[in-house]
Amino acid sequence: MLHTETLTLNKEFRRAYYRGRAFTTPVVVVYALKNHKGINRIGLTATKKIGKAVRRNRARRVLKEAYRLLEPQFPIGNDYVFVARTKTVFASTQEVMRAMRSVIEKLGKKS
Repeated sequence: MLHTETLTLNKEFRRAYYRGRAFTTPVVVVYALKNHKGINRIGLTATKKIGKAVRRNRARRVLKEAYRLLEPQFPIGNDYVFVARTKTVFASTQEVMRAMRSVIEKLGKKS
């Protein structure tokens, strides 16, 4: 991933949850927050509500791959937290990409 690092600290995730803008789709919830750096930072989460470890890992893999393919389209200088939903486990990468494209369009309109 070209302009991307990962969020690792709990306080970074919490900052995105409380201060960021939330965009919900049936497949994924995206929290976006400006970070005033020249890079994007992403965090991927999947709760136990989704299922056991195999399903949670698949959901995170699908989200990460969809972001990787759409990375050039995301505005640079933001923190993104992608929260998997129950439908993410059964969704294809193309469906998740479609949901992320709608989030990118909403980000472009509100920026």
